[in-house]
Amino acid sequence: MHWAHRVSERFSDGQLYVNLRGYDPGQPMPAAEALAGFLRALGVTGQHIPVDVAERSARYRSLLAGKRMLVLLDNAGDVEQVRLLLPGTPTCAVVVTSRDSLAGLVARDGARRSDLDMLSQAEAVALLRTLIGPRVDADPAAADELAARCARLPLALRVAAELAIARASASLAELASELADGRRLDLLDAGGDERTELRAVVSWSYRNLDVKAARAFRLIGLHPGPDVAPRAVAILLGSTMEQAGGLLAELARAHLVQPTDPGRYGMHDLLREYARELGVNSDTAEERQAALSRVFDYYLSNATAASDVLYPAGRRWRLGVGRGRPGPSGAQAFTPATARTWLDAELANFIATVAHAAAHGWPRHAIDLAATLYRARVDPDIGPPTRRPVRQRSTPPPRGPSRIARPIVIATIAVVCAVASGQPDPDA
Repeated sequence: MHWAHRVSERFSDGQLYVNLRGYDPGQPMPAAEALAGFLRALGVTGQHIPVDVAERSARYRSLLAGKRMLVLLDNAGDVEQVRLLLPGTPTCAVVVTSRDSLAGLVARDGARRSDLDMLSQAEAVALLRTLIGPRVDADPAAADELAARCARLPLALRVAAELAIARASASLAELASELADGRRLDLLDAGGDERTELRAVVSWSYRNLDVKAARAFRLIGLHPGPDVAPRAVAILLGSTMEQAGGLLAELARAHLVQPTDPGRYGMHDLLREYARELGVNSDTAEERQAALSRVFDYYLSNATAASDVLYPAGRRWRLGVGRGRPGPSGAQAFTPATARTWLDAELANFIATVAHAAAHGWPRHAIDLAATLYRARVDPDIGPPTRRPVRQRSTPPPRGPSRIARPIVIATIAVVCAVASGQPDPDA
C-alpha cells in the first residue's frame, strides 16, 4: 500500500481501491459487489449497473481500456475474488494483498508475487521507537525483548506500544516480562477490538482451513522445538509423508507456518500459543499426548539409529529403543554422512524435546534421548548413565517423573549446549 501511494503520480487517471474482506470478521466481499463499487466510482449510475456479474466485469474492463489507473485489491481471500476485477488493458496496474499466496494468479494471470517477511529486529525496535518515543532508547535491552515477545509482527508491536503508552508508569522491562508468561494473546487484546485483537486476527486465517489442515496447525503448535521437517509432521499427525507435505504447503500459503531452512517449517511464538489454545478446546488430552509421544518416539528411534551408524561400538549401551520400546513408523536408514547431517539439523529440536519431556511427564523419553544425544554429540563411548553421576543426596527426593528426569536432563543439556556452541566442557 505504501508503494501504491509513492507511485500514484504514474497513473494520471487515478486509483481504485477496495477492501475485499477476505480475512475479516465479516463475510468476504463478492466480486459482484466490488465491481458495482468500481463502476459507480467510474461514473456509472445505479440503474445502469448490469445485474449479471460477467456483464459488470465486461463493462468495468471497457471503461478502463486505454486509461492509466492503479487498482488496489486489498485483503483478498482467494483467486476467484480477484479475477473478475483485473483490467484488460496493459496501461493499468493492479496491486493485490492477501494472506494467501494466490498461486493461481501467478500461474494463469501473470501476476508477480512478492512475499513480505516479518520485520527484522532492528525494524521492529524502530517501529516501537516511533510509537513509544524516548523510553525505547532509555532501555534498549527491554525494547529488544519487547520486540521479540511480539514476534516482530507490526500489529502486535502496535498493540504493545499502546499498552506501554497507557501504562506510562510501568517500564518496558515490566511489560516485556508480562508478555513472557504465556498470556501474550490476552494482553494483546487491543481492548477487545475484533479488527485489532491478535487472537481474532489470527482466527481469520485459521477459519479458512479445511479440517485436516486445522488439525495439523493445532498439533504442530504442540511441537516443542523451533521448526519441523515434513517427516516429523507426518509422525505427529499419524499421516503419510505426502499428506503431511500437502498440509504444510496449505499452512504456508495461509502464513500459519513459515519456511525456515529448505524442507523445514517454523511457527512464531504468538501463533504457537494460539495453536495450543485451540488444541485444548478442540483435541482431547489423550489425542495431544499420543501425538507428542509419537514424535518423541520418532526422535529417540532415529537419534539412536544415527548414533549407531556413527559410533557402532556404542550399540551395547543403547538406552531407548533397545529396552523394549518399538521404533515408530518413519524410522530412517542412515549413512555416516546423512546421520551427521540429520543430527545437526535436529539438535535444537532434541534439546527442546528433552526439556519438554522432562517437565511434562515423559521421563523415560527425556533420559533416553538425553543419553543418546550425549553419546552423539559429546562422548561416543558412553556407557550406562554413570559417567557423570548426579550427586546423591542423603535423603532421596520424592520419586516422580519430573524429579527423576530433571537432574540427568539438565546436566546433559548443559554439556551438549556447551559443546555445540564451542565452549569447553565444564567437567573436562
